[in-house]
Amino acid sequence: MYDETEQLQHARNGNHAAFRELYNAHVTPLFRFLKQFSADRDEVQDWVQRAFIKAYERLDTFDGRSRFSSWLFRIGINEMKTDRRREMLAPVVSDPEVEELPVMTPDDFHWKEVMGNWLYELDAIKRMVFLLYEVEGYSHAEIASMLNIGESTSRSILSRTKQWLRNKWQSEEKSV
Repeated sequence: MYDETEQLQHARNGNHAAFRELYNAHVTPLFRFLKQFSADRDEVQDWVQRAFIKAYERLDTFDGRSRFSSWLFRIGINEMKTDRRREMLAPVVSDPEVEELPVMTPDDFHWKEVMGNWLYELDAIKRMVFLLYEVEGYSHAEIASMLNIGESTSRSILSRTKQWLRNKWQSEEKSV
């Protein structure tokens, strides 16, 4: 496992190369996670960039009780949520140039892609908990901290999400 203690200390002392090492170690996982919440690559890149800028500006507030990646993911999630709140408040303007994407059926994809599509059916909190736990490997305590929910809530959401996915899988197998 990557030990970033030294890089964190050097970065806190203003060493830009040390922060660059932290950036290089965490940019891909953060981007991969946040892209699950937007099809717009530029939007996701903006969230990631703002997360790293805020992390750099607030590096002295990182107390080390959690992993740096947990703290950074929380900042990234907050950037995404802030944008989503702004979008909800913005007036809706339709663009006649934009075509709607065709609806795909499970037969159009391999099972991995089908599973990915099912994840998009989940609301954001369920998708975040599932991906943070099952894909990114965070503990329920870390997820609770990132999402401002209780640890038991994280466990409950994950359990319900897994059951929902099992039900989708079983119903899909019966129809194939």
